[in-house]
Amino acid sequence: MRKDTIDSEDLSLSKFFQSFYRVPDYQREYVWGEKENKGQRGDEVEQFLADIYSEFDQLSENYAPEYFIGTVVVCEGKDGVYDLIDGQQRSTTVFLTLCAIRDALSDLGAEVPDTLTSLISASKTDHVGQTVKRLRLDLQYEDASNVLVEYGLNHGAKARREETRSIRNLANAYEAIRDFLRDKFGTDAAAHTRFYGYFTNLVKLIRIETPSVSRALKIFETINDRGAGLDAMDLLKNLLFMHAKEEQFDKLKSEWKSLTQEIYEAREKPLRFLRYFILANFDVGVSKLREEEIYDWLIDNKHQTHHEQNPINFATKLKEAARAYKNFNSNESPAGRFEHGLANTRALGGPAIKQHFILLLAGRHLSQENFERLCFGIEEVMCVWLIAGVPAKEYDGALIRAASELNKVSSDQEFSVFMENFVDAEKSRHRVKFVEKMNTLKAGDVRQFRLKYLLAKFTQFYDLEAYGENAGKDKLSDYLVPKIEIEHVFPENPSAGAIAEFGEFDPDDNPTQRLGNLILLEKSPNVVASNEAYSVKSKIYSTSAMLLTRCQATKLLVGENDRITKAVSKIDIAPLWNLEAVKRRQDWYAEAALDVWNVRNAKAPVANTDAMPAEPGGDVGITSLI
Repeated sequence: MRKDTIDSEDLSLSKFFQSFYRVPDYQREYVWGEKENKGQRGDEVEQFLADIYSEFDQLSENYAPEYFIGTVVVCEGKDGVYDLIDGQQRSTTVFLTLCAIRDALSDLGAEVPDTLTSLISASKTDHVGQTVKRLRLDLQYEDASNVLVEYGLNHGAKARREETRSIRNLANAYEAIRDFLRDKFGTDAAAHTRFYGYFTNLVKLIRIETPSVSRALKIFETINDRGAGLDAMDLLKNLLFMHAKEEQFDKLKSEWKSLTQEIYEAREKPLRFLRYFILANFDVGVSKLREEEIYDWLIDNKHQTHHEQNPINFATKLKEAARAYKNFNSNESPAGRFEHGLANTRALGGPAIKQHFILLLAGRHLSQENFERLCFGIEEVMCVWLIAGVPAKEYDGALIRAASELNKVSSDQEFSVFMENFVDAEKSRHRVKFVEKMNTLKAGDVRQFRLKYLLAKFTQFYDLEAYGENAGKDKLSDYLVPKIEIEHVFPENPSAGAIAEFGEFDPDDNPTQRLGNLILLEKSPNVVASNEAYSVKSKIYSTSAMLLTRCQATKLLVGENDRITKAVSKIDIAPLWNLEAVKRRQDWYAEAALDVWNVRNAKAPVANTDAMPAEPGGDVGITSLI
C-alpha cells in the first residue's frame, strides 16, 4: 500500500544522486543558461558556483563549512524513479557540474573517481528484474530533446548547441561551468578533485518526498510563497496542474506548450499578456491590476475564472487569447485578416504602446465587420487622447472600463451603443482640447514618427476623398515609407530668396516648425525643392502624386461636380506663402482634423461615463511618450 506521508531528508549531493530522477514532460524547460536575459537568469549558473566556491575557499583541516542550496520536491514513481516537481533548475545545474568536473579531469589526463562516475550514471534494476544503465537525471520535456545524455556520456564538448531553447541553455550553462573551473583551478587536477569532494559532501539540500504529484504541486506552491522567485505565469502553470487529474496532464501539457509558443511568437512578455487577458475578460474592479498582484488575484477570483473546476478549459482560453494577441501584434484580427486600424494605431503610438490590446482581447468575439470598426475607433480615440494630452490614469481607466462593457456585447445593436458610449463619448469629451492643441502644434511637440503619422492621415484622407478606396490609397503605410518625407514649406535653412519672399517674422516665434508649415513630399522632388523660395518650390509640389501636396499652391482643375473637384474644394490652397498663410494652414489642419479622425459628429456622452482612475504603475503613459 502506498504511503500517504510527507518525508523530508537533509542530503549531501553525493547522497542525493544515489537515487534516480526525472523532470516530467509537463515541467518548464531549463532557463538558467539563458544569455539573452543576462543579469536576470543568465548569471544564475555563475552565481550558483561562486556562492559555493566562497565557502569552499574557507575549507581547512579544522574547518569544513557546509553550504545549503535549497529544497527539492519529489514524488516517487512506480518504477522507483523520483519525479522532480520543484528544483529542476538547481538539480540540472548540479548534474552538469558533475559532468563538467569529470570532463575537466579527463582532459587533464587525471583519474576520474569511480564515485563521481556513479553520481552521473549507474545501473538500475527495475520492478520486472531488468537491469539497465541510466543517467541519474532524465529531462523528459520535449524541448530538451534528450541532449542531457550527450553530457552524461562525456560528449559535452561535442554536444548539440542549438535546435531548441533548452538545448542552447544547457550548452550555455555547461560552458559557464567549464569556464568557472578553468578560472579557479587552471590545470591543477588535484584542486579540481578537492572541489569535487567539497561539492558532493558538504553542499546540501533538503529533499521533500510526497505521496502524489498533486501533493507535491501543493508543496511547490507553498515553498515558493505565491511568487517568491517565480512569476505568476510559472505559478499559474503549477496551479492548473495541481487541480488537474493525472490523466489530464498530457492534454494540459500540450495546451500550455501551445500557449507559451504563441506568446513567444508574439514577442511579448508573458506577464503583460496575462495581465491584459485578465483585464479584458474578468471583473477586476476599479483598481488597476499590477503584475505582482496577478497570482493572488487568480487565487481570490477562482469563481470568475473557474480554473480549479476546469484547468484545461482555462488553459485553452489562454491559448486562444494568446493567438489573437499574436495576430494583434502583426496588425491582424483574431481571424488573421489585416486591419488598417491596428496598423495605423501602431504608426501613431509606436510599438511600446499596447494598452489598447486589452480592448482588442475583450472584442475578439466580435464579427469581422465590428472588429474592424473597433480597430478604427481605437485609432481615433488614441489620437485624440494623445494630442489632447489626456493623463495616463484617465485613458488606462477608460480602456479597462470599456473592456468590461465590451465583454457584455452580444449583438450589432449593442456594439453600436458601445461605440457611441466609448469611442464617440471620448472624442466628444476631449474635442475642444484636441482642436486647441492642433492649432498650436509644432514639430518639436511630438516625436518624428508621430508627426509623420499626422501628416500622412491628412494626406491620405484627401486622396481617399478624391479617388476612393479602390485606387490603392487605403494603406497609411504607403505614406509612411522613407521615400516620402516631411517637407518644410518655408525651409529650415532658407535661401536669401526664400526669406525675401516669405517676409518678416518674430525670430522668437519661428514659423518653420509649425504644423501649418509642413506637408508630405516625395523624396526626389524634395531634394530638388531644397531651400528655394516658395515660387520655385510650388511648381515642384504640383508634380506630386498626393492630392494635398499637389494642391499646395494651385487648384487642380478636373471637372465641375466630380469627386476629385469636390475634394479639392475642401483643401486650403496658398498661392503665396508667408506667416499669415502658415497660420491659416494650421487653422485649416485643426478644422480638417475633426473630419480626418471623425471627431466632428461624435456625440456627447448621455450619462456620466468619466473614465475610471488608474493607479500608478503599469505601462508607460501615452502622454509621456509624445
